[in-house]
Amino acid sequence: MEEADRVLEEIASRFTDAVARRRRTLRTAWQGSPAGEEGPVTSADTEQLRLALRDYRELADRLLHL
Repeated sequence: MEEADRVLEEIASRFTDAVARRRRTLRTAWQGSPAGEEGPVTSADTEQLRLALRDYRELADRLLHL
């Protein structure tokens, strides 16, 4: 029983790490411009944000359907 508990704990830990890595990747995608660099919002910026939002939604849907 203890071994099963340890295995489940390891799986949960790996899952949490994988979700955290994916969140960092998503965050990097929409925070793409270097710090301190500001300027007008372009259509490319808007598209990048749209794609990031889509990716967040897909991840949330996948997590909710586990």
